[in-house]
Formats: sequence, structure tokens, C-alpha cells
Amino acid sequence: MIKSLYTRVVLIFVGTVVVSLFLATIVSSILYEKKIEKLIDDTLIGNGKKIIHAYHSTPSAQLAPFMQNYSGISGTLIQLYNSDGKPILDEKTFPIEIDQTYIKQVLANDIARESGDTGIKGRLPVAGIPFKVNGEAYALFLTVEHNSTDMEMMEQMHVLILFTVFFGCLLILIAARYIVNPLLRLTDATKIMANGEFGVEITTKRKDEIGVLTASFNNMAKQLAKLDQMRQDFVSNVSHEIQSPLTSILGFTKALKQKKISEESRLHYLTIIEKESERLSRLSQNLLKLSVLQNEHEPLNVSKYRLDEQIRRVVIHLEPQWAEKEIEIDLKLEEMTIQADEDQLSQVWTNLLSNSIKFTPAHGRIRIRTEMKGNLITVFITDSGPGIPEEEREAVFKPFHKVDKSRDPSVKGNGLGLSIVKKIVEIHNGEIKVSGEPGEGAAFVVKLPN
Repeated sequence: MIKSLYTRVVLIFVGTVVVSLFLATIVSSILYEKKIEKLIDDTLIGNGKKIIHAYHSTPSAQLAPFMQNYSGISGTLIQLYNSDGKPILDEKTFPIEIDQTYIKQVLANDIARESGDTGIKGRLPVAGIPFKVNGEAYALFLTVEHNSTDMEMMEQMHVLILFTVFFGCLLILIAARYIVNPLLRLTDATKIMANGEFGVEITTKRKDEIGVLTASFNNMAKQLAKLDQMRQDFVSNVSHEIQSPLTSILGFTKALKQKKISEESRLHYLTIIEKESERLSRLSQNLLKLSVLQNEHEPLNVSKYRLDEQIRRVVIHLEPQWAEKEIEIDLKLEEMTIQADEDQLSQVWTNLLSNSIKFTPAHGRIRIRTEMKGNLITVFITDSGPGIPEEEREAVFKPFHKVDKSRDPSVKGNGLGLSIVKKIVEIHNGEIKVSGEPGEGAAFVVKLPN
């Protein structure tokens, strides 16, 4: 079995050239052989008639010497047979032995031509012409003389064909290498990527299918590099988010082992341990939720319900959080129904509103309004917080991303809420965007089909 693509390409091309030449030879033979045979036969018969006419125009000429002198002129060899079928001219000058059947046919005043089954021996074309001298019948047979020039030309043609095949194969070897080389480079690059190195890029100027394949490979390598970086960041972020509460729990647990500790301090330490444990619990729940959404293991439980009432319930549920900071909630909700997964969309509004409450300062304001145009429902949630820089707006939906790079522990959260929101919205064939200049608050816009 041939495993090399290069070898296969070369063999296919060479085989194609050889088969093409073979078929071309057969087709040309079929198309032109009959025409060439007829042309030669007509030429021989024409030359024979000229010889007979020349003899009759020379009454004093002796038959045998006259005919012997004409043999070999214009590349035509002749042989003359008398009425008994005996050759009159020198047999050495005529290379073909004629069967008596055809000699009798010509003596009977009929013209004999060579054909596939005439019985005339030899490979050269032969024509027989009858004529009479003083009432006696003779048979004149003519054939072509072997021409050294023609043979040399045929040999040159054969050499030319061999050179054509040789240089054709050489060019095929070069062309096949030109075709296969990019594939070999792609193979080497895939082996490098298989070892976990995704910074591979293959340069190419080709615009054909292989060029498109190379460009697609480069794009795939870039995407895999991004995914690998996201994986590394994800592991780092998870480690950070887990390590921080575990460190607190471990430290305060050791403090509780101290014998001389007041009841007030003990309760304070236990409260911190409880909050950090809840933080770990929320982190694990969010990770599980995000994993389920990304793998689409959880089917949608679609139902028809009032969207405006759902948002009001979420606002009421989060009242302790926004009331503690004395935040003003401005609701402008149109009465509308939607067909969606009620539990999942409830989490969307909960996460978005909690995020706005988290970053809105005390005595701030959060505006929530809805509108419906045709079959498209749009929900706007705008706060009066610090806003999100433009370069951060795409990244805020990535897991563990925080606009606050310092990861201020006073701001609760693990950076998974907006990732869950985006995934739920996408599962519902919707989209979410964020806008708002720094210092002017953030505005989240959710669009959902109804």
C-alpha cells in the first residue's frame, strides 16, 4: 500500500501521461490507418498505370529490361508475372512474394489491392495491375521501397516521444512537490500542535484551495491558542477564588483553637468562616451552572408567562440589597408575555440587577425598562455606578473577569454571574450588550425573541 501522497500524485500523473499517449496512438491509428492505406494504394496503382502507359508509348522497348529499369524509380518497386504466373524481373529487387491466387486474379484482368485478409504476404502495401502485350496477359505488382529517411524520421519521432514522456515526468515530479509541500508543512504543524504548542503559523501566498486550507489552519491555531490561554486563566482564577476563602477559613479555624479567646471574638471568627463557606458554595454552584449551560445538558423548560411581573418579583426579592444602600429603583415595564424558560431568565435578571446594585454607590439610581417591537423584546438595566471602560466591555462576559483588577475583597463576587447571563441569553437565541462611559454608569441591553 502506498502511504505517501507525493508518490500517489506522481504515479497518477505519470500513469495519466502514459495512458493518454497509448490511447492517442490507438485513436490516431483507427482514424488515419485506412486513409493512409487507401492513399498508398491509389499512388501505387497510379504509378503502375503510368509505367504501362510509358511502355506502350515506346513500341521498340523490350518488356523485361524496360520494366527492370523502372523498378526503384520514385520509391516504387515492381515485379512482372507472365501468363504462367512466373516472375520475369529480378526477384531480389522485389521484397515480397506474391501468392498465386492474386497473380491469377490480376491475370484475369482484375486489380488486386492489399487489405487485412487478402493473403498477400509481407508488411508493405501491394497493388496488382493487369495489362497485355501483343495479346499476352501480364500481371504488374507494385510496392513501396523501404525508405531510410522515413525510418530515420520514425526513429526521431520515437525519440521525441520518449523525451516528451521524460520531461513530462520530470515536470510532474516538480509540480507534485509544489502541491504536496504545503501539506507536509501542515502535517508538521499539526504534530507540533498535538504537543500542546499552539503558537504555530504557516506563511503562504497561495490563493487556491491549499492556500485557503492553510489560512483556515492558521485561524484554528489562533483560536486554540486563545482557548488554551482561557483554560490557563480559568484554572488560575478558580485557584485564586478557592484559595482566598480557604485561607481565611484555615486561619480563623486555627484562631478558634486558642484557649484564651473571648466569646465576641469567637462569634466574629465563626461569622467570617460562615461567610467564606457560603462564598465557596456560591462559587461551586456557579461553576456547575456554567458547565451545564456550556455543555447544553440542561434542556429548556419553555412556558408562556408575564415578563414584567417576573422582573418585579426579582426587584422585590433583592430589596434588602438595594434598600441597604438606599438605591432608587426606577421601573418602567410594559405589560408583555414571553415564551422562555422562566427559571433561567429569572437568574438573568437576578444576576444583572445584583451586579448593578453591587457597583452602584449609596443613594444611587437603577433604571429598568422594557419595550416590545414586533417579535423582539428588549430589556434595559442602567445604573449610576462607575461604568465599564470600552476595552473591557467584551471581556466582562468571560468567566472570572473583573473590571476591578485589584480584586477588592469588599466587592463580593467571583466573576461568573455575567458569563452565566450571556450563556442563558444565547441559549434563548438572544443577545446581550453593555455600554456606558466610565463615570456615567453601565447599561445592559438584553434582546430576546418572543
